[in-house]
Amino acid sequence: MCRHLGYLGPAVPVAGLVLDPPHSLLRQSWAPADMRAGGTINADGFGVGWFAGAAPVVYRRASPMWTDPALDGLLRPVSATGVLAAVRSATAGMPVVETAAAPFTDGLWLFSHNGVVRGWPDSVASLAGKLPVTDLMTLDAPTDAALLWALVRARLRDGQSAVDAVGSVVLDVEAAAPGSRLNLMLTDGRSLVATAWTHSLSTLLTADSVVVASEPWDPDPRWTPVPDRHIVTAAITSGPPSLAVHPLGAYEQGTHD
Repeated sequence: MCRHLGYLGPAVPVAGLVLDPPHSLLRQSWAPADMRAGGTINADGFGVGWFAGAAPVVYRRASPMWTDPALDGLLRPVSATGVLAAVRSATAGMPVVETAAAPFTDGLWLFSHNGVVRGWPDSVASLAGKLPVTDLMTLDAPTDAALLWALVRARLRDGQSAVDAVGSVVLDVEAAAPGSRLNLMLTDGRSLVATAWTHSLSTLLTADSVVVASEPWDPDPRWTPVPDRHIVTAAITSGPPSLAVHPLGAYEQGTHD
């Protein structure tokens, strides 16, 4: 399995979110605490995407996060109001290449998947077959995560809300590939949607920010575990951040708050 985190709030140094906490994403790349039999380390690449202007900036590599000599110097001077970052533990048989690392991006969207699609690729061939051929021809990588992103992106383009797109993809893929681990995260820098589907996820809500992460990065008692098979929605507009958690097993498109 992989590890990921998302942040919405006032502009803060990206290094303070990804590198500096005592159980940071950097530390989780080599010493994760809750992999649940999904591997031991996350050494098959990483990516950091951040919002500090009109469009997100994304930095991805196929190497372990701890081996990148440029990362600290890159992130230390940068402050952002939204971040999505991930470290990767590749499923056996899937390529370890830069373009297979999250976050995947299109326009303002950043996307990550922590998990595995069971029976890949046959189990989801019928879902893939509903995508435009050009989407399949231009996948970032021949991986389950890249296909999940293509499925979510297609629904966004069809006019579905972020929560509808993510929620419906999780349920459709679970129906086609039972037992999959489908922990998805999607953000446009102002809102964020994430799912807990057979793996760990926690939230941290403060007066002016919200964090959603595979693992808490410190012992702050405000970290709250997300129950399995639930979907998280968060947003920051003109007031305090909003955060809601709903059951995903009983999810129906358009019925969320």
